[in-house]
Amino acid sequence: MTALEAYARRAEEYTALLGSVEAMAPADVRRIETWARTACGPLLDLGCGPGHWTAHLAALGLEVEGWDPVAEFVRSARDRHPGTVYRRAALADLEGHPGAWGGILVWYSLIHLEPAAMPGALSALHRALRRGGTLLLGFFDGARQEPFDHAVAPAQHWPVGRMTELVEAAGFEVVDVETRTDPGARPHAAVHARAPH
Repeated sequence: MTALEAYARRAEEYTALLGSVEAMAPADVRRIETWARTACGPLLDLGCGPGHWTAHLAALGLEVEGWDPVAEFVRSARDRHPGTVYRRAALADLEGHPGAWGGILVWYSLIHLEPAAMPGALSALHRALRRGGTLLLGFFDGARQEPFDHAVAPAQHWPVGRMTELVEAAGFEVVDVETRTDPGARPHAAVHARAPH
């Protein structure tokens, strides 16, 4: 079963457990809000899942839309957050929107990618940003790049140093990096990066 099929099968359960900003770590809320308010231009929540981050940013008055390849998530997001823009679309669809976005939120959206696909994914994100646009990438930190049994589908740990190297190799300038481990949670990392002017 692919990751998309696994998420489609468990979309309702996933949304009930994790489909609200209130269920998120307060530090993540602050981080995403701060990043979004400094972005210049429209925002994309790529891999938006149940759509809670998209709706939260829209409620702050920001221009944003959410993309997800899982039809069940997109339907649920539209039902739960009317007035917010959601599309059934994936990373590959960025190729049709070069230089379109002032900021792209990729919050745990690439965790299921095979490692060999990560450089191409980051390059696609870079091409989709305007000059000066920013990326906020959230992922599971780890001492080694290695897979693990995620609750929905196999996922990857990435050492934050290695991910930073890949982000820079894709043409980004890293603005800052955050790591932390919350009680009862896997180690978290976030990379904030800019597409140079």
